[in-house]
Amino acid sequence: MSIPELDTTEPVFDDVVLDSLAPAIPAEDVDDLRSRVHGPVYAAGDDGMAAEVATWNVAVTHTPAVAVGATCAADVAAAVSWATAHGLTVAVQATGHGPVRNAAGSLMISTRRMQGVTIDRMRGTARIEAGVKWAKVLEAAAPFGLTGLCGSSSDVGVVGYTLGGGLGSLGRTYGFSADSVLSVEMVTADGALRTVCAEQEPELFWAVRGGKGNFGVVTAIELQLVPVRSVLGGGIFFAGKDAASVLHAFRQWAPTLPEEVGTSIAILRLPPLDEVPPPLRGQTVVHLRYVYAGEDSAEGERLVEPMRSAGEVLLGFLHPLLTTELDSVHMDPTDPMPGWEKGMQIGELTAEAVDALLCAAGPQLDIPLVMVELRLLGGALARQPQVPNAVAGRGGAYQVLAIGLALPELAQVVPALGKGVLAALEPWRVPGCVTNFLGDVEGPAEVAAAYPADVAERLQAIKRAVDPGRVFAHGWAL
Repeated sequence: MSIPELDTTEPVFDDVVLDSLAPAIPAEDVDDLRSRVHGPVYAAGDDGMAAEVATWNVAVTHTPAVAVGATCAADVAAAVSWATAHGLTVAVQATGHGPVRNAAGSLMISTRRMQGVTIDRMRGTARIEAGVKWAKVLEAAAPFGLTGLCGSSSDVGVVGYTLGGGLGSLGRTYGFSADSVLSVEMVTADGALRTVCAEQEPELFWAVRGGKGNFGVVTAIELQLVPVRSVLGGGIFFAGKDAASVLHAFRQWAPTLPEEVGTSIAILRLPPLDEVPPPLRGQTVVHLRYVYAGEDSAEGERLVEPMRSAGEVLLGFLHPLLTTELDSVHMDPTDPMPGWEKGMQIGELTAEAVDALLCAAGPQLDIPLVMVELRLLGGALARQPQVPNAVAGRGGAYQVLAIGLALPELAQVVPALGKGVLAALEPWRVPGCVTNFLGDVEGPAEVAAAYPADVAERLQAIKRAVDPGRVFAHGWAL
């Protein structure tokens, strides 16, 4: 989830090329790496390799040359230094939610064992190591009436989510998660462990907040927490037959909302599984998500009232939620699944845009798209924080995301359908896209286009300075 060089070779996006270029690693050299780190080390073919590099998105299977299960920052530094000495690129993974393609032939560092969380109650901050999921942070901060700017699911890793922007339900009130970062501890391509902040290496600090994994392996971050103990929130599921009336009501309602409200709406195609509530099982529905972070709950109830009568309600709840209960708003899946996704931003949601969306993804169609979502932006998301950063996508009115099942038999169908939905909204498209929502990209130029041209150029210059050998060249790499 990062900015690539605007070159023509695009080796990052060719797994076969990367794999063929990976040198054979002698067993004694792998043993040397094992002697340098505390965590486990696996070479290709070793028992345990597949489990170490397994992804949450099971559509992607990693085949690195070597994998290191890092337990601390020193392990990360040793692994990076060893990789560069052996001509290997470096990939990194925590929870496995982020990959879009195989990091073939790399040295892959798994950070999931790095689980430290420290809350500083007096400063209202949290220091979070690289493998931590949001649920652990929310639980640690809640007793102090504090929370972090988590996204729609607390099952994802804090570091990757945050450094790719981090767009959550509290974003219109408090900004992107990346806006709350106070410092970053990271290992760069030279194997050095650095702490970067506004006062120390400010250029790199600017870049890594929004540039994601372009510049090194982040081992820990320090976040400013926000004073929120509970919100008014939940979701309302409307019958698919009323999709037109609900979406048109949403387009008129959403722009009127104050910054204390975070909301999105999605066309969902739900499977006929026992885990799905009976009224929704096997149905195509429209799901309104709503969070009011203001102090007056009565006002929060009043603000959402225009949407309650927009269509037939199949299931719904809005009530006070602790910050540890925010997952119930979006109800994202927690079990691993094969997924394809792609996003863009639009500048306005007109009646014509709603009609175009319904034609491309409405409930009248039998298509394997799990979700098409419109997430309201604006508010604090549109403003730079006190210490500016490289987060992309501050200019749009709505973030659009299409998700489909990435099953082998649908390998061509789902991307075509998802891109078709985005193409239907092309007349309303604006430049930019939150990096975490880019999803499947065709090459570096498409990723660079997510950022304003001057931001992309600045990121590329910093990339050349701190990683001239393109050690970090996987995923959405610079």
